[in-house]
Amino acid sequence: MQFENTLEFARQLDWQDSLKEFRERFIIPTLNGKEQIYFLGNSLGLQSKNVKQEIEKILDQWGSYGVEAFFNGDAPWMNYHDQLTQVLSRIVGALPSELTVMNQLTVNLHLMMVSFYKPKGRANKILCEAKAFPSDQYMFETHLRKYDLNPDEIIIEVEPRKREHLIRNEDILDAIHKYKDELALVMFSGVNYYTGQVFDIARITKAAHHAGMIAGFDLAHAAGNIPLRLHDWDVDFACWCSYKYLNSGPGAVGGCYVHDRFHRDENIKRFAGWWGYNRATRFNMEKGFRPIPTAEGWQLSTPSLLLYASHKAALAIFEEAGWQNLQTKRKLLNDYLWFILDEVNKMTSQKTIEFITPRPASYQRENERGCQVSMLMLERGKHVFEALNKEGVMADWREPNVIRIAPVPLYNTFEEVWEFGNIIATILNQ
Repeated sequence: MQFENTLEFARQLDWQDSLKEFRERFIIPTLNGKEQIYFLGNSLGLQSKNVKQEIEKILDQWGSYGVEAFFNGDAPWMNYHDQLTQVLSRIVGALPSELTVMNQLTVNLHLMMVSFYKPKGRANKILCEAKAFPSDQYMFETHLRKYDLNPDEIIIEVEPRKREHLIRNEDILDAIHKYKDELALVMFSGVNYYTGQVFDIARITKAAHHAGMIAGFDLAHAAGNIPLRLHDWDVDFACWCSYKYLNSGPGAVGGCYVHDRFHRDENIKRFAGWWGYNRATRFNMEKGFRPIPTAEGWQLSTPSLLLYASHKAALAIFEEAGWQNLQTKRKLLNDYLWFILDEVNKMTSQKTIEFITPRPASYQRENERGCQVSMLMLERGKHVFEALNKEGVMADWREPNVIRIAPVPLYNTFEEVWEFGNIIATILNQ
């Protein structure tokens, strides 16, 4: 498509957008009575208008039945989990039985480490990306200290090459081969939180398995953003949060995937709780843990139904919009964003923005890019960020000089992308 840097063209794209009505399903923050340009879906998704209704259903059941709401009413709480995994399975590309909705991201990563990090003598290393999100770094650090292992000796980080911002895929694969006799686990992000780089999950998993090790992924910035086929890619485990692209609220319940080949492995180690106990005999309160023979066997405690309800409300909108439809708009919206950003650089007297997110044209496959674009500000970065905020643009600042933006297909518009470009160009030319 031949793009144009005009308001009329942006509005034409919005008029043609088959998903344009879904913006009305969300509450858009306002500034001085005007809706702000919210480009923070990669940090916290907006509140859907149906979330109150779903939470009120839980409150009504609680009021009407008390604890018996687990078994009575139109939607007994005991089966509530099943309403979440069916929709999630299409978003992350997994069997419903391979999914469990529980806890939060870092808690789930620790639980997966219990099961899948198996240090044996020299084979005790973990391969990951450099500058992974801090929670992942802290999780690794503290988990390793439990084994009296020194994180500085155990964690092997793959870094960008000198004077580059991105990690080359071949460097990841080469590192797996190089350290194959020392590695116990390969764990990467699906999308790097800082640069927005999408990692090749399928090839990383294949290389890890070929070398005889487990492959796991933190999908915090991937779930609800990019296409995933976790089962088909043979991924061993993955975890994600649902408050970013999945719009399920601050501190929302997390998600976890465990490949079905592990579900009936009686020798696998795990931390256990009664909600992961076999459903049929859970209330017998017997000693001896017998896990549900699905990913639900990794659950610990009775879940928060209020968090479940918030998650369900958000997932219902995804289901109605259609996952493939959202992917089609995501690509077009992202293409237009890149076009506008290039126009901004052309309009300034000197180059002021360097993009550290891979450009669409640099990808071999279309599905390798997500919503996020990270802009490395070459001058006056914090000033530009603060000026954007004053103009009603909600973006994200990351030290030392990066502005992250992530227009998402459910509630952002092409006109907002054009308006953002106009605003930042004016700021840069002042």
